[in-house]
Order: sequence, then C-alpha cells, then structure tokens
Amino acid sequence: MSGALLSSKLFASGGDIVVDFDFSFLAQCVLFTFFVILLKPLLFDPLMKVFEEREKRIDGAKAEAREMDKQAADLLTEYEAEMEKIRREASREREELRAETARVEAQIMAEARAEAAKILEAGKARIDAEVETLRKELDKQTPALAAEIASRVIGREVSQ
Repeated sequence: MSGALLSSKLFASGGDIVVDFDFSFLAQCVLFTFFVILLKPLLFDPLMKVFEEREKRIDGAKAEAREMDKQAADLLTEYEAEMEKIRREASREREELRAETARVEAQIMAEARAEAAKILEAGKARIDAEVETLRKELDKQTPALAAEIASRVIGREVSQ
C-alpha cells in the first residue's frame, strides 16, 4: 500500500482512527499465544532459572568476599597485635641486654682499674726500690766522684 492510501484508511474524515481487522491479525495473535505457551517451559523458565542461579552465585560470592575481607581484617588486626607484642618483648629484652652489658662493662672496667692500680703500685714500689738502690750506690760512689770532679776542676789529682 502506498503512503497516501494507508493514511486514508487509518484516518477517516474528522481525524478518527479506523482499525481494519482481518484474519492475519487474528492468526498472528493465535501464533504468538501458541509460541509463548510452547516456549515458556522450554526456553523462558530454564533461562530464568539460569539468571536466578547466577544472581544467587553472585550474591554468594559477594557474601563470601565480604566474609573473606572481614577475616583478612581480623587476621591483620591479630597480626599487628602480635607484632606489637613482639616489639615490646624485643624492646624489653634489648633493654635487659643493654643493662647487662653496662653492668658487665662496669665490672670489667673496675677489674681493669684495679689491675692497673696494682700494676702501678707494683711499678712504683719497684721504682722506689731501684731509686733506693741507686741512691745507696751513689752514696758509696760520692767521695770518688767528688774527688774526680774536683781533680778535673783543679786540674790536678785530689785524694779521697
């Protein structure tokens, strides 16, 4: 049908719409109803079940992901708490080791000072003994040395 003829059938005078029913329209309605009745259990219902199953799985996966996130957050909190506990314990042990090291160092230094003092006293005593020995020897040699010095100064032999 041409556009002018179609427009003349659809719109009668005065702008009213005229619908022309024939057997093809009735056949199309019957076929549509038949195919809907036939395809609903064969295609639409299984397809809707697939969509519903997919939605359930997606919701289940989301719930599982949320649960895993919660578990991960709990594990992270637990991990951080354990790390803090370990840090505190390590810090305490480090301080104990520092204190022990300082105590041992002080003890070693005290022992070294005592040993150095002993060595110093022994050295002083030995030096004093040697000085005393040298003084005694010098006292014995003083007259001979005085005579020799006097001889050199005077230029002639002096007797002791």
